[in-house]
Amino acid sequence: MTDALHRLARATLLAPFEGATPPGWLLEELKNGLGGVTLFALNGNVPDVEGLAALTAALREAGDPIITIDEEGGDVTRLDHTTGSRYPGNAALGVVDDLELTRRVFRSIGAELVRAGVNMDFAPSVDVNSATENPIIGTRAFGATADVVARHAAASVAGLQEAGVAACVKHFPGHGDTRDDSHLSVPVVDADLALLHERELAPFKAAIAAGTQALMTAHLIVPELTGETPATLSPAAITGLLRDELGYQGVVVTDALDMKGASGEIGIPEAAVQALIAGADLLCLGSQEFADSIREITAAIVAAVHEGRLPEARLEEAAQRVRRLKTWLATPRTVELDRATGLEAARRAVRAQGRIRLADPLVIRLEAPGNIAVGPVPWGLAPWTEEIQLDPATTTREDLLERAGDRPLVLVVRDAHRHEAQRALAESLTAARPDTVVVEMGLPVWRPETPHLATFGAAYVNAWAAAERLGLT
Repeated sequence: MTDALHRLARATLLAPFEGATPPGWLLEELKNGLGGVTLFALNGNVPDVEGLAALTAALREAGDPIITIDEEGGDVTRLDHTTGSRYPGNAALGVVDDLELTRRVFRSIGAELVRAGVNMDFAPSVDVNSATENPIIGTRAFGATADVVARHAAASVAGLQEAGVAACVKHFPGHGDTRDDSHLSVPVVDADLALLHERELAPFKAAIAAGTQALMTAHLIVPELTGETPATLSPAAITGLLRDELGYQGVVVTDALDMKGASGEIGIPEAAVQALIAGADLLCLGSQEFADSIREITAAIVAAVHEGRLPEARLEEAAQRVRRLKTWLATPRTVELDRATGLEAARRAVRAQGRIRLADPLVIRLEAPGNIAVGPVPWGLAPWTEEIQLDPATTTREDLLERAGDRPLVLVVRDAHRHEAQRALAESLTAARPDTVVVEMGLPVWRPETPHLATFGAAYVNAWAAAERLGLT
């Protein structure tokens, strides 16, 4: 019985690991029923597409794993973490608002993942970015209204799953109206249930209707729904709302349990147990939990069954849902890469005002910190032109004017509305040089009076489309 329980417990885990070669402990866990793995560029799992394909092939030789990754397109990319994504993110797709284009983009992202041997994508993000100062969603959202996000949620799920990759929509019940990052704390969505249904839940309902194979919970509190418990650990959110009220019967995946919003006070093994009790099926452990931790988490789950806290039937239900997902993944589907659609979408998303084509401009990019989900992915116009990178906190208007001399200026910013130093320097510079072109590669909430261009994302193709419009290519 204990061996059977250990196997059931392992079936609910998505383990991280380091390197581009699977370690021996991981292969042994896969042989003993581990549910799958989560790949991270920062763990060295994605050296390049060929290396990733070799890695995933080795994983499959040891078992039947679900192989997951965060490949949203746009700012959040793991496949293209060294260059930036070939596909624009959700904000750009929402601005274009062409559902067939969104479906094509996600279908090609799915084809990229299949080529690399990945079978589940932690995407799309279907949060409604109703808080413009949101530090973690921003350009990852299709928009700020439930209608736009819901329509594109359905289209993106359809595209990914046509390629044979399981979509995992996130972050239930909605991370868009938060001012904090759940990697670092427990955000609060202060919405009553009526507003929650009208705004946050509408895209999830659309994704469920579109047949999403998986859905990811968020480590946030909705006081009227979850009390003081994060949604990932809340029976009211997962079993009550998602299962019973919305009727979702697919796999529920937790966001990374190493995040402060889930395990900061209780530790990862206890968070794993509470998530299963709440109704989750597949536990994303995060990026830093390895061999000893996997054994500790498995033991905690088995102990919770023996103690009567976690019904064995609940654990069996979770494992059964994971098995059904693996059955769906086993059906072969063939689609072709369509990388041209990524550049097409990025070009169509560009919005420009004023005279933006300048002869031999000095291009200056103001540093902007990326959030934890984005990671250290390069951005800016450097692939197409010489670009000077400066810290807005230590750079003055006089510095920029002296550097420019008589040359026209292009100033590249990212989410200037959220970064006071960027915005202040841009406003000071454009007051002195009103011919300056400002390129916003985040959300264009703040817009200068001078000529400006918005890309709605900082992916490689967003920069390419901007460089074309500026006459830099």
